[in-house]
Amino acid sequence: MQANALFSTGGWRVVGRFLALVAMVLAAGFAAPARAELEIDITSGNPQPIPIAITNFAGDNPNATQIGQNIAGVISANLERSGLFRPLEPAKFVQTPDSLKVGVRFADWRLIQAQGLVTGTVSQSPDGRTRIEFRLFDVTAGQQVTGLAYTVQADGWRRVAHIISDAIYKRVTGEEGYFDTRIVYIAESGPALQRVKRLAIMDQDGENHRFLTDGRTLVLTPRFSPSTQEITYLSYFNNRPRVYLFNIDTGRQEVLGDFPGMTFAPRFSPDGNKVIMSLATSGNSDIYTLDLRTRRQTQLTNHPGIDTSPSFAPDGSKVVFESDRGGTQQLYTMNADGSDVKRITFGQGRYGTPVWSPRGDLIAFTRLAGDKFYIGVIRPDGTGERLLTEAYHVEGPTWAPNGRVLMFFKERPSGQGGKQRQAKLYSIDLTGFNERQVLTPTDASDPAWSPLIP
Repeated sequence: MQANALFSTGGWRVVGRFLALVAMVLAAGFAAPARAELEIDITSGNPQPIPIAITNFAGDNPNATQIGQNIAGVISANLERSGLFRPLEPAKFVQTPDSLKVGVRFADWRLIQAQGLVTGTVSQSPDGRTRIEFRLFDVTAGQQVTGLAYTVQADGWRRVAHIISDAIYKRVTGEEGYFDTRIVYIAESGPALQRVKRLAIMDQDGENHRFLTDGRTLVLTPRFSPSTQEITYLSYFNNRPRVYLFNIDTGRQEVLGDFPGMTFAPRFSPDGNKVIMSLATSGNSDIYTLDLRTRRQTQLTNHPGIDTSPSFAPDGSKVVFESDRGGTQQLYTMNADGSDVKRITFGQGRYGTPVWSPRGDLIAFTRLAGDKFYIGVIRPDGTGERLLTEAYHVEGPTWAPNGRVLMFFKERPSGQGGKQRQAKLYSIDLTGFNERQVLTPTDASDPAWSPLIP
């Protein structure tokens, strides 16, 4: 048994009382299994989705039954959006949730072409705690392949549904999931010339949405800390861009340092102890780090070109950034101390907004070539460039924590004469398939994907 993250009755905010999420493995039935058929290679170009049956979780009272239905709905939506699973229509199901507690009739599930089967139960104790169990079956092999149980307060069911989704994704693909995460982004509203931009946060599926700033000041480029509890972003104060820290739990905002020039493009170091950003002084922009404990700043680049948009490699040893020092806007890497600067892109057009993958193997970027914008990826040594999507304007890639999915924003003209603008968030697989809109209450731009919630 192990204790996982703490969370509160108010969605993800940790306010008031804390509720422990306790998980344990359901060991029965899957020790030393034969080779399972329920596997998928997500490194291939366009894998066929696995047909999977996700039944409502059986409840021991009407409220638990409703929670069980809600959990099944969240899991089904998560897995379907991944593009790797095809949830089957419940009308085709051959067993009820209660009959599944007695035993799985694998032959019947094979008749409806189910390769995977997800079942579960929800039970509630008098003290208000809820126990949620789930099991994943390989229908072809006729065996359970994983199972977990969680004990939470009743309002913790949504997070458990995301954690179960991650467990299924990992068991089938062999890689970590990305469903138990949040997105911070810029919520936009109003006409193009008077755009209101607010900091907003939501779960990766759009639930638990809330605004973090009121729109009185323009905010840009939010980025999560590794702990997921802080956000660094740019905000204008008296028309001067400054870098801020925002504590999600307390709502406290803090100006990061008192610099003589303008600061922008902030991003945390992998250990969360530093923020790397651009500082403009005397008309020139270079890259600096700021130690969050000592508030000591260190200059990494010193070049008359514009150096900006830095992003650390996941091991903290290197930094990728964009610069026009070679005459056009291109991507460069350097050691974390600023030494050994190397140009890694040489294509036509301009490259910007580089972000190092959490896996360390790729760098995502925005490219403007001709009259189109592209989202692409390239290896850190500058080889293997691939363009994943294109549009009138796409920008701001951010990685899911497993390094297999990217999110970005897409902007297009709208309204009479195309004088207005519409901005939406999208996600796409690393393979360039499964592009999907991420629904938000308002227009949206500049997303940042959190690590898995601790």
